[in-house]
Amino acid sequence: MNRIDLAVTLREDADAPEHKFQLIARDGQVAAGCTLPDPGGALAAIKRFGEDIFFPKPGPPKLCTQQYGGPQVAVVTGSIDGRPVNSTFTRTDGCEIARWRAMAPLLGGTPGSRGEA
Repeated sequence: MNRIDLAVTLREDADAPEHKFQLIARDGQVAAGCTLPDPGGALAAIKRFGEDIFFPKPGPPKLCTQQYGGPQVAVVTGSIDGRPVNSTFTRTDGCEIARWRAMAPLLGGTPGSRGEA
């Protein structure tokens, strides 16, 4: 992934203030203007999970545990190598919790984004 420009908007709950972060990378390296607490971890997570985390491929329905992980919501917008990204992360069931944990470094490093709240 040569060019990453992502904005993250995170809310710990509906009444909490928004946290906003930027991830900017060029040629696999963090670039100026990046405001994430752990940009290296965010880049590593994106490389590890690739586009599937943002652009899931259609397939058979997934069986997800019906557990509630918390009210946190993160919206990731921007682009990866010119491809538009508009992806929402929640903690509403087991599949979404796993997806959230996989991308926790991208979601800003607040207590809720790490699954601690």
